Amino acid sequence: MRQAIFLTLVATAAIGLLACDNSGEAQVERALQDLNVVDETNLNDVMLTIGDPDEAVNYFAGANSNDPGRIDLQRGLAKSLVRAGRAPEAITAWKNVIAHAEVNNDDRVDLADAYIRNNRWDDAATALNTIPPTHETFKRYRLEAMVADSREQWDKADSFYETAVGLTTTPGGVLNNWGYSKLTRGEYVEAERLFVDALRHNKSMFTAKNNLVLARGAQRNYDLPVISMTQVERAQLLHTLALTAIKQNDVTIGKGLLREAIDTHPQHFADAVRSLRALEDNVTN
Repeated sequence: MRQAIFLTLVATAAIGLLACDNSGEAQVERALQDLNVVDETNLNDVMLTIGDPDEAVNYFAGANSNDPGRIDLQRGLAKSLVRAGRAPEAITAWKNVIAHAEVNNDDRVDLADAYIRNNRWDDAATALNTIPPTHETFKRYRLEAMVADSREQWDKADSFYETAVGLTTTPGGVLNNWGYSKLTRGEYVEAERLFVDALRHNKSMFTAKNNLVLARGAQRNYDLPVISMTQVERAQLLHTLALTAIKQNDVTIGKGLLREAIDTHPQHFADAVRSLRALEDNVTN
């Protein structure tokens, strides 16, 4: 009887130990799975930000093949295609994301962005119209402003730009876009103000510097603005100002600005030299 009780106790203990071992293995397995998820998430983030765009495309394309149906990997592929400048493929990738059951409104905004990069403005407008007005994000309103610009709906564009500026702590880029919109409308004073404001937020943005010079030149103000610039940038801006002057038939001023640009540039300024030669040859002929 004692032997039977002892064997029963041993068997029970063995089963308990086996259960403990199985439970431990399960915990280890779960921990490793969690660790793999963390590692993969970190790698995904790296690929989406600082990784080479084409390598990121290959990475996410492979990940999608190995684990199809995961929306995070589909998003990663779509974003990587945009970064790689492969906009037509990015549209297809974002459409796959949109068809997923876990799609959100940010995905629809990104589809509109891909359409704009392909110069498909009507499709971008259609994509934006599927998003409820309660989805108020900087990117959504920036794209809405660009679409309104493309349709010359100036009041709507201004309203969207203003809203977008209020939704970001780094409005330099959108202020530059807004200024360029004003420039194309011939509202040069307002455009100049917006470019100055853009540079106040991001003083290194050369596009805004160049646009500012265009806005001033359009008003026949051929003095460089008082802004931060390198010697190379100064030469380039003088070149832009010179071409603006020549376009407005202020040829003598334009020639002087070209010579100043050539003298300012620390190396050989081929573009300015060609412009000046073309101008002098034309005058001679």
